[in-house]
Amino acid sequence: MSTATLLLFVLASAIAIVTPGPTTLLAMSNGSRHGVRAAGWGMAGAVLADLILIGAVASGLGVVLAASEIAFQIIKWVGAAYLAYLGWKMLRSDAALVLPSATSTARPASLALGMRSFLVALTNPKALLFMSAFLPQFIDPQAPLLIQYAIVAAVMATINTLTMVVYAMLGAQLVRAFQGSGLRWLNRVCGSLMMGLAATLALYRRGAG
Repeated sequence: MSTATLLLFVLASAIAIVTPGPTTLLAMSNGSRHGVRAAGWGMAGAVLADLILIGAVASGLGVVLAASEIAFQIIKWVGAAYLAYLGWKMLRSDAALVLPSATSTARPASLALGMRSFLVALTNPKALLFMSAFLPQFIDPQAPLLIQYAIVAAVMATINTLTMVVYAMLGAQLVRAFQGSGLRWLNRVCGSLMMGLAATLALYRRGAG
């Protein structure tokens, strides 16, 4: 992979990743409810799912999904249902959140935060189809593939992590700015956006956009 190709890939990936999506909304929600450090578990789950998706593209599974209507529909509806479930929980969550503090002994379930983001990222067929169409454009088939996909995975994992950190920090700041009844507004916005993404995924058809 040439330097020019790598720089172009970094730019294109950054534009695609920075756009708000399910995992970034979860990062913001986790940051507001549990703090940036605890939100890191959710980030780790999302990045792990992305690495699995890149591995699937590298091994040709993305092509299989693109060819199998049944597999596509199953993953799509599972992903949409899970996003809707998370959005509904946000809409109904208690507005009286307790701000994280250094002296607090309460700790969120780290595995649960990680698994939630992992499932959201992994059950999004749009992500796999996008990667299947996007990544090969930057891969030289005449050069060793393993090292190229390793570079691609490292770049996307880094950008994705930095993006989710920013969203988590934003959530942590918003929760301090909108204390009291304002927290209900923050929950409603995140929940509504999550359910909107669920509806978008449910209506998604391959080849549309």
